[in-house]
Amino acid sequence: MSTKKYVYLFHEGNAQMRALLGGKGANLAEMANMSLPVPPGFTITTEACLAYYASNGQFPEGLDAQIKPALAVIEAATGKKFGDPVNPLLVSVRSGAQASMPGMMDTVLNLGLNSETVQALATATQNERFALDSYRRFIHMFSNVVLELSKDDFEDLLSAIKRKQGIHFDSELSVDSLNKVIQEYKALVKRLTGKDFPEDPQDQLHEAILAVFRSWNNDRAIFYRKNNNIPDDWGTAVNVQSMVFGNMGDDSGTGVAFTRSPSTGEKALFGEYLMNAQGEDVVAGIRTPLPISSLAQDSPEIYQQFLQISSDLEAHYHDMQDIEFTIEKKKLYMLQTRNGKRTAAASIKVAVDQYHEGLITKEEAISRIEPGQLDQLLHRRIDDKAKLEVIAKGLPASPGAASGQIVLDVDEAERRGNAGEPVLLIRPETTPDDIHGIMAAQGVLTIHGGMTSHAAVVARHMGKPCVCGCESLRIDNTKREIVVSGLRFKEGDSLSIDGATGQVIKGEVPMIDPELSDEFKELLTWADEIRRLQVRANADNPVDAQKARDFGAQGIGLCRTEHMFMDPARIPIVQEMILSQSLEERKVALAKLLPMQEEDFYGILKAMSGWPVIIRLLDPPLHEFLPRAEDLLVEVTRLKVTGDNPEELRSKERLLGKVKGLMESNPMLGHRGCRLAITYPEIYAMQVQAIFQASARLVKEGIEIRPEVMIPLVIHVNELAKLRKLTEETAEKVMQENGVHFPFEVGTMIEVPRAALTADEIAEVADFFSFGTNDLTQTIFGFSRDDAESKFLKDYLNQKILPVNPFAVLDRGGVGKIMRLASELGRSKNKNLGIGICGEHGGEASSIEFCHIIGLDYVSCSPFRVPLARLAAAQAAINQR
Repeated sequence: MSTKKYVYLFHEGNAQMRALLGGKGANLAEMANMSLPVPPGFTITTEACLAYYASNGQFPEGLDAQIKPALAVIEAATGKKFGDPVNPLLVSVRSGAQASMPGMMDTVLNLGLNSETVQALATATQNERFALDSYRRFIHMFSNVVLELSKDDFEDLLSAIKRKQGIHFDSELSVDSLNKVIQEYKALVKRLTGKDFPEDPQDQLHEAILAVFRSWNNDRAIFYRKNNNIPDDWGTAVNVQSMVFGNMGDDSGTGVAFTRSPSTGEKALFGEYLMNAQGEDVVAGIRTPLPISSLAQDSPEIYQQFLQISSDLEAHYHDMQDIEFTIEKKKLYMLQTRNGKRTAAASIKVAVDQYHEGLITKEEAISRIEPGQLDQLLHRRIDDKAKLEVIAKGLPASPGAASGQIVLDVDEAERRGNAGEPVLLIRPETTPDDIHGIMAAQGVLTIHGGMTSHAAVVARHMGKPCVCGCESLRIDNTKREIVVSGLRFKEGDSLSIDGATGQVIKGEVPMIDPELSDEFKELLTWADEIRRLQVRANADNPVDAQKARDFGAQGIGLCRTEHMFMDPARIPIVQEMILSQSLEERKVALAKLLPMQEEDFYGILKAMSGWPVIIRLLDPPLHEFLPRAEDLLVEVTRLKVTGDNPEELRSKERLLGKVKGLMESNPMLGHRGCRLAITYPEIYAMQVQAIFQASARLVKEGIEIRPEVMIPLVIHVNELAKLRKLTEETAEKVMQENGVHFPFEVGTMIEVPRAALTADEIAEVADFFSFGTNDLTQTIFGFSRDDAESKFLKDYLNQKILPVNPFAVLDRGGVGKIMRLASELGRSKNKNLGIGICGEHGGEASSIEFCHIIGLDYVSCSPFRVPLARLAAAQAAINQR
């Protein structure tokens, strides 16, 4: 028999045992050790869950033998006995992973009820209605969670009986109606499974534990783990706890509260409760609850006790707490505490405030913030000047604003959202099964539910605008429309929501970018004090460059000149250059582009006055600036058939011939980057002339400039040496002609393996390296990114061949190893070599940490990710101390 300890009584654990007991179990243990009013119970470890999966779904060896004495301890503490027909102990069975996964796994309440114990419960409490209500809830939940029957069938039966009684709320069900519900529920189980509903409490407990283990790998849990980077091999713990009842009458209730606002971070108790209800009534959004402040009137003593416990818990954990509680016959019980999920704005305010309150250090405040969450702060809000037609108002459940086309079905929301359509998901309420639709939508609007309902919690975590409890709205699924304020809106019509005010607005509304809070600015100032890595931005125009500066960028790490060529006014000139038959013709076209490029560089260098600006010379193959061969062929065929424009036909045929001549089998590894300049040096000569003429003008204006010229796709030192010479000669000529002098640098992008492996040679003629990790990842993996992501990369991730998408998170084992080698080789020959990264990885936290580890000088990312990079760079410095 196994001697591994699988079961821990609450008093045997503590908050440091999260990996073994899960977050819920560890925190229940911690609260019990703080002598808070926690119903007695025990936790089955995550190791038991892993043993279940390792044994192909068998109950772990030795677990039963450990559960029995643990149950006996609960029985002794409560004076009740599990399965006893006179004084029965009822328990809850709840999941609890190491990381919080709200609503993703399963729970069973009121376990231990059967046809005998329900009568004993009624006698003991002198409340037959309460006992029957608890029993029908248990049958419903057990049937769905354990027997895996659709909850909709049970809801339909319940709704029919409520209609027959002429009531709206479950709490209004009469004793006769509850007896009828129980009978019909049991008959439904028999019809669907061929078996009677289980009566033996020991069997119920055994099967419920197995169901919670199974729920670790249900679809919504897998989806949640994947999107929150939670390892699949952690497993879930199972918490078995004595039941306390919030549905025993008007002196009982249940609720959820946060010690600070999860939306804003304001230091005030925030939450909701329902009297005469069980926990799922609050989080499921079936009834709209009361604000926690109302408890001060309903039960002043309980409210004051709860205030004190909430304060004690926050002081103990040094973080904002999310607390679940139940009141049973005017006695308060604590069912759970955990670090509360919150918006990015709330995360920052709480961290900064708690630093000033002396609870945490600056380093702890910085480490508290999830860098990816900062994207929420850059969400749009409704323009204050906009004229709004507000048609309804609900609860402001998750801040931000969104406009989109009405969608009433979560699968349709996922399909249309993933296709790039802006959709607004509207539901009566949401459940954990709806997570894929919520993720794809611009925002969420629900009829029922409060500020701690499923929709609200998930939307806040995702940074999605959400309005809940909009009970003036009605959904007509038959007609696929909604009705609100006498107006009808079809699926596909546009609405807007404001998650900060709860307003529902007709049509699309103008939005504006948000401003950073004072707390955010203060936190980033601390991050700047701590981080070693510089943070630059990828920007191709003065507007983006200025935005990058506003967000704290310390220069431009990548200015892509090809984006300037894509301007519709310039495409004809670029095509003229490409179609030139001689050097002279090509120079004529380039002369037209020269002043345009000069103005581009003038604006960017001026916007980044005093900061470095790395300008990458033309990189893509020339065919990208020409029409597609297929489209030209159709046009040529049409002109031949009609015969009405011979001159245009000749022009199109010439263009088609050029396009075909430029076509390559693998253009991304073909005639592009510096290879173009080896064949057509006049192209790069024009670009560097434009850079240096713009620089000369700015120097004359007294503006400090730091231009850095980057040569892309270098594979050999001789390429860079040749093009560096061209650059230096052009710079010298421009400086002499203008009577000025300015510093500049010449470097290259390391984006193919040979460049990385010969970095020591290349470094002798380079002032800086910039890792282009998009192409470097493609060439190291042998992947075409577009093909991989659209065809097979998902299979590699689902089958755990790759842990993450290497285009999203830097592959440290392969790409990272090459980067480390190239950095060491380069600096072995050029100790002053500047090294950075300018691929998309420059804005991803794990990748930024790796750049810190291998000693890069800077990361460069999109302007809107600069705050994220500043924070992640500081966290990297803290983590590597």
